[in-house]
Amino acid sequence: MASRVDLGSRAITFFTRRLRGAGSAARAIGEKAYLKSDLRFWGTSQDSIRAAVREHCDAHPDLTRADLRAIAETLYATDVHELRAAAIGVLERDREMLDDRDIPWLIVLVRKSKSWAYVDWIAPKIIGDVIKRDPRTRKRLSVWAKDDDFWVRRTALLAEHDALRAGGGDFALWSRLAASMLDEREFFIRKAIGWVLREVSTKRPELTYAFLRTHRDRVSRLSLLEGAKYLPAPRRKALGLPEEAAWVGQEAKRKAAARRR
Repeated sequence: MASRVDLGSRAITFFTRRLRGAGSAARAIGEKAYLKSDLRFWGTSQDSIRAAVREHCDAHPDLTRADLRAIAETLYATDVHELRAAAIGVLERDREMLDDRDIPWLIVLVRKSKSWAYVDWIAPKIIGDVIKRDPRTRKRLSVWAKDDDFWVRRTALLAEHDALRAGGGDFALWSRLAASMLDEREFFIRKAIGWVLREVSTKRPELTYAFLRTHRDRVSRLSLLEGAKYLPAPRRKALGLPEEAAWVGQEAKRKAAARRR
Protein backbone atom coordinates (compact mmCIF):
# COMPACT_ATOMS: atom_id res chain seq x y z
CA MET A 1 0.00 0.00 0.00
CA ALA A 2 1.38 3.43 -0.97
CA SER A 3 2.15 5.87 1.82
CA ARG A 4 -0.25 8.74 2.30
CA VAL A 5 2.40 11.16 1.05
CA ASP A 6 2.64 9.09 -2.13
CA LEU A 7 -1.14 9.01 -2.48
CA GLY A 8 -1.30 12.79 -2.28
CA SER A 9 1.54 13.33 -4.73
CA ARG A 10 0.09 10.78 -7.16
CA ALA A 11 -3.27 12.50 -6.94
CA ILE A 12 -1.65 15.81 -7.91
CA THR A 13 0.06 14.10 -10.87
CA PHE A 14 -3.16 12.36 -11.94
CA PHE A 15 -5.38 15.44 -11.79
CA THR A 16 -2.76 17.72 -13.33
CA ARG A 17 -2.49 15.42 -16.35
CA ARG A 18 -6.27 15.08 -16.70
CA LEU A 19 -7.26 18.67 -16.05
CA ARG A 20 -4.56 20.95 -17.35
CA GLY A 21 -4.84 19.67 -20.92
CA ALA A 22 -8.64 19.91 -20.80
CA GLY A 23 -8.48 23.58 -19.92
CA SER A 24 -8.94 26.71 -21.99
CA ALA A 25 -6.84 29.86 -21.61
CA ALA A 26 -9.83 32.08 -22.34
CA ARG A 27 -11.97 30.22 -19.82
CA ALA A 28 -9.19 30.45 -17.24
CA ILE A 29 -9.02 34.23 -17.58
CA GLY A 30 -12.79 34.55 -17.32
CA GLU A 31 -13.16 32.29 -14.29
CA LYS A 32 -10.27 33.91 -12.43
CA ALA A 33 -11.82 37.35 -12.98
CA TYR A 34 -15.33 36.13 -12.10
CA LEU A 35 -14.21 34.56 -8.83
CA LYS A 36 -11.81 37.45 -8.08
CA SER A 37 -9.25 34.83 -7.09
CA ASP A 38 -5.50 34.90 -6.56
CA LEU A 39 -5.26 31.20 -7.48
CA ARG A 40 -4.00 29.84 -10.79
CA PHE A 41 -6.66 28.65 -13.22
CA TRP A 42 -6.40 26.17 -16.07
CA GLY A 43 -9.87 26.89 -17.40
CA THR A 44 -11.19 23.33 -17.03
CA SER A 45 -14.95 22.77 -17.06
CA GLN A 46 -16.80 21.40 -14.06
CA ASP A 47 -17.88 18.41 -16.13
CA SER A 48 -14.25 17.56 -16.88
CA ILE A 49 -13.32 17.93 -13.21
CA ARG A 50 -16.14 15.63 -12.14
CA ALA A 51 -15.19 13.07 -14.81
CA ALA A 52 -11.60 13.02 -13.55
CA VAL A 53 -12.82 12.68 -9.96
CA ARG A 54 -14.95 9.66 -10.93
CA GLU A 55 -12.00 8.07 -12.69
CA HIS A 56 -9.70 8.62 -9.72
CA CYS A 57 -12.19 7.31 -7.17
CA ASP A 58 -13.04 4.26 -9.29
CA ALA A 59 -9.33 3.47 -9.51
CA HIS A 60 -8.94 3.71 -5.70
CA PRO A 61 -11.90 1.86 -4.19
CA ASP A 62 -10.07 0.75 -1.05
CA LEU A 63 -8.99 4.09 0.38
CA THR A 64 -9.21 4.47 4.14
CA ARG A 65 -10.66 7.54 5.79
CA ALA A 66 -7.11 8.73 6.55
CA ASP A 67 -6.07 8.15 2.92
CA LEU A 68 -9.01 10.23 1.70
CA ARG A 69 -8.10 13.06 4.00
CA ALA A 70 -4.43 12.95 2.93
CA ILE A 71 -5.37 13.15 -0.75
CA ALA A 72 -7.81 15.99 -0.23
CA GLU A 73 -5.45 17.98 1.97
CA THR A 74 -2.58 17.61 -0.51
CA LEU A 75 -4.69 18.76 -3.43
CA TYR A 76 -6.09 21.66 -1.40
CA ALA A 77 -2.62 22.78 -0.39
CA THR A 78 -1.90 23.75 -4.01
CA ASP A 79 -2.61 27.15 -5.54
CA VAL A 80 -4.57 25.75 -8.50
CA HIS A 81 -8.33 26.18 -8.66
CA GLU A 82 -8.95 22.90 -10.48
CA LEU A 83 -6.90 20.88 -7.99
CA ARG A 84 -8.81 22.39 -5.08
CA ALA A 85 -12.07 21.62 -6.86
CA ALA A 86 -10.87 18.04 -7.42
CA ALA A 87 -10.14 17.76 -3.68
CA ILE A 88 -13.72 18.70 -2.85
CA GLY A 89 -15.01 16.40 -5.56
CA VAL A 90 -13.08 13.44 -4.13
CA LEU A 91 -14.45 14.20 -0.65
CA GLU A 92 -17.99 14.39 -2.02
CA ARG A 93 -17.69 11.08 -3.85
CA ASP A 94 -16.46 9.28 -0.71
CA ARG A 95 -18.29 11.44 1.83
CA GLU A 96 -19.82 8.46 3.63
CA MET A 97 -16.36 7.66 4.96
CA LEU A 98 -16.30 10.95 6.88
CA ASP A 99 -17.76 11.55 10.31
CA ASP A 100 -17.86 14.14 13.07
CA ARG A 101 -14.12 13.67 13.75
CA ASP A 102 -13.42 15.15 10.32
CA ILE A 103 -15.45 18.31 10.81
CA PRO A 104 -12.63 20.43 12.34
CA TRP A 105 -10.33 19.96 9.38
CA LEU A 106 -13.20 20.49 6.94
CA ILE A 107 -13.64 23.87 8.59
CA VAL A 108 -9.93 24.47 8.03
CA LEU A 109 -10.63 23.94 4.31
CA VAL A 110 -13.48 26.44 4.55
CA ARG A 111 -11.14 29.01 6.10
CA LYS A 112 -8.61 28.44 3.33
CA SER A 113 -11.25 28.68 0.63
CA LYS A 114 -12.29 32.33 0.87
CA SER A 115 -14.70 31.81 -2.02
CA TRP A 116 -18.30 30.76 -2.48
CA ALA A 117 -17.13 28.42 -5.26
CA TYR A 118 -15.66 26.07 -2.65
CA VAL A 119 -17.60 26.91 0.51
CA ASP A 120 -20.97 26.37 -1.20
CA TRP A 121 -19.79 22.89 -2.22
CA ILE A 122 -18.15 21.85 1.04
CA ALA A 123 -20.95 23.07 3.31
CA PRO A 124 -24.07 21.32 1.94
CA LYS A 125 -22.54 18.37 0.10
CA ILE A 126 -19.91 17.22 2.59
CA ILE A 127 -20.54 18.77 5.99
CA GLY A 128 -24.28 18.54 5.41
CA ASP A 129 -23.98 14.84 4.65
CA VAL A 130 -22.12 14.24 7.92
CA ILE A 131 -24.91 16.07 9.80
CA LYS A 132 -27.55 13.97 8.04
CA ARG A 133 -25.84 10.76 9.14
CA ASP A 134 -24.85 12.01 12.60
CA PRO A 135 -27.24 14.75 13.81
CA ARG A 136 -25.02 15.32 16.84
CA THR A 137 -22.73 17.26 14.47
CA ARG A 138 -25.49 19.87 14.18
CA LYS A 139 -24.45 21.31 17.56
CA ARG A 140 -21.40 22.79 15.87
CA LEU A 141 -23.52 25.14 13.75
CA SER A 142 -24.24 27.50 16.63
CA VAL A 143 -20.51 27.87 17.27
CA TRP A 144 -19.76 28.58 13.61
CA ALA A 145 -22.54 31.16 13.48
CA LYS A 146 -20.49 33.32 15.89
CA ASP A 147 -17.14 32.84 14.16
CA ASP A 148 -15.08 35.86 13.11
CA ASP A 149 -14.71 34.44 9.58
CA PHE A 150 -17.84 35.14 7.55
CA TRP A 151 -17.16 32.09 5.36
CA VAL A 152 -17.50 29.93 8.47
CA ARG A 153 -20.71 31.76 9.35
CA ARG A 154 -21.95 31.17 5.80
CA THR A 155 -21.14 27.47 6.28
CA ALA A 156 -23.38 27.45 9.36
CA LEU A 157 -26.23 28.77 7.21
CA LEU A 158 -25.65 26.45 4.25
CA ALA A 159 -24.68 23.18 5.94
CA GLU A 160 -28.29 21.96 5.99
CA HIS A 161 -29.28 23.64 2.73
CA ASP A 162 -29.97 20.36 0.91
CA ALA A 163 -31.87 18.83 3.82
CA LEU A 164 -33.98 21.95 4.31
CA ARG A 165 -34.74 22.13 0.59
CA ALA A 166 -35.92 18.52 0.65
CA GLY A 167 -38.31 19.20 3.54
CA GLY A 168 -36.05 18.02 6.36
CA GLY A 169 -33.31 19.60 8.43
CA ASP A 170 -33.71 21.65 11.58
CA PHE A 171 -35.43 24.83 10.40
CA ALA A 172 -35.99 26.07 13.94
CA LEU A 173 -32.23 26.00 14.56
CA TRP A 174 -31.51 27.54 11.17
CA SER A 175 -33.97 30.36 11.94
CA ARG A 176 -32.19 31.17 15.18
CA LEU A 177 -28.81 31.23 13.45
CA ALA A 178 -30.10 33.34 10.57
CA ALA A 179 -31.86 35.76 12.93
CA SER A 180 -28.58 36.32 14.76
CA MET A 181 -26.99 37.45 11.46
CA LEU A 182 -29.76 39.69 10.13
CA ASP A 183 -27.92 42.88 11.06
CA GLU A 184 -24.82 41.88 9.11
CA ARG A 185 -23.93 43.91 6.03
CA GLU A 186 -21.81 41.16 4.47
CA PHE A 187 -23.25 40.31 1.05
CA PHE A 188 -22.47 36.59 1.28
CA ILE A 189 -24.33 36.28 4.58
CA ARG A 190 -27.38 38.16 3.34
CA LYS A 191 -27.38 36.14 0.13
CA ALA A 192 -27.15 32.84 2.02
CA ILE A 193 -30.11 33.74 4.21
CA GLY A 194 -32.24 34.56 1.19
CA TRP A 195 -31.05 31.50 -0.72
CA VAL A 196 -32.03 29.05 2.01
CA LEU A 197 -35.40 30.75 2.56
CA ARG A 198 -36.10 30.56 -1.17
CA GLU A 199 -35.32 26.84 -1.27
CA VAL A 200 -37.38 26.11 1.83
CA SER A 201 -40.35 27.93 0.27
CA THR A 202 -40.61 25.41 -2.57
CA LYS A 203 -41.92 22.76 -0.15
CA ARG A 204 -42.78 24.70 3.02
CA PRO A 205 -43.71 28.26 2.01
CA GLU A 206 -45.35 28.87 5.38
CA LEU A 207 -41.96 28.57 7.12
CA THR A 208 -40.30 31.07 4.81
CA TYR A 209 -43.21 33.48 5.10
CA ALA A 210 -43.28 33.24 8.90
CA PHE A 211 -39.55 33.98 9.14
CA LEU A 212 -39.74 36.97 6.81
CA ARG A 213 -42.90 38.28 8.48
CA THR A 214 -41.41 37.98 11.96
CA HIS A 215 -38.17 39.71 10.99
CA ARG A 216 -39.55 42.08 8.34
CA ASP A 217 -38.07 45.17 10.04
CA ARG A 218 -34.56 43.69 10.19
CA VAL A 219 -34.20 41.49 7.14
CA SER A 220 -32.13 43.02 4.33
CA ARG A 221 -33.68 43.83 0.98
CA LEU A 222 -31.43 41.23 -0.64
CA SER A 223 -32.54 38.46 1.73
CA LEU A 224 -36.18 39.51 1.43
CA LEU A 225 -36.29 39.54 -2.37
CA GLU A 226 -34.43 36.26 -2.66
CA GLY A 227 -36.33 34.53 0.11
CA ALA A 228 -39.77 35.61 -1.11
CA LYS A 229 -39.02 34.80 -4.76
CA TYR A 230 -41.41 31.83 -4.96
CA LEU A 231 -43.97 32.83 -2.34
CA PRO A 232 -47.60 33.09 -3.50
CA ALA A 233 -48.90 36.55 -4.39
CA PRO A 234 -50.89 37.17 -1.16
CA ARG A 235 -47.84 36.36 0.97
CA ARG A 236 -45.61 38.63 -1.12
CA LYS A 237 -48.13 41.44 -0.83
CA ALA A 238 -48.29 41.02 2.95
CA LEU A 239 -44.52 41.48 3.01
CA GLY A 240 -44.80 44.73 1.08
CA LEU A 241 -43.58 43.25 -2.21
CA PRO A 242 -45.16 43.25 -5.67
CA GLU A 243 -47.56 40.34 -6.03
CA GLU A 244 -45.65 39.09 -9.04
CA ALA A 245 -41.92 38.54 -8.64
CA ALA A 246 -39.67 40.08 -11.29
CA TRP A 247 -38.48 36.66 -12.41
CA VAL A 248 -42.02 35.73 -13.54
CA GLY A 249 -42.11 38.52 -16.11
CA GLN A 250 -38.56 37.81 -17.20
CA GLU A 251 -39.38 34.14 -17.72
CA ALA A 252 -42.48 35.05 -19.75
CA LYS A 253 -40.38 37.32 -21.98
CA ARG A 254 -37.78 34.59 -22.43
CA LYS A 255 -40.41 32.05 -23.49
CA ALA A 256 -42.04 34.56 -25.86
CA ALA A 257 -38.68 35.29 -27.46
CA ALA A 258 -38.01 31.57 -27.85
CA ARG A 259 -41.33 31.08 -29.63
CA ARG A 260 -40.50 33.86 -32.10
CA ARG A 261 -37.25 32.20 -33.15
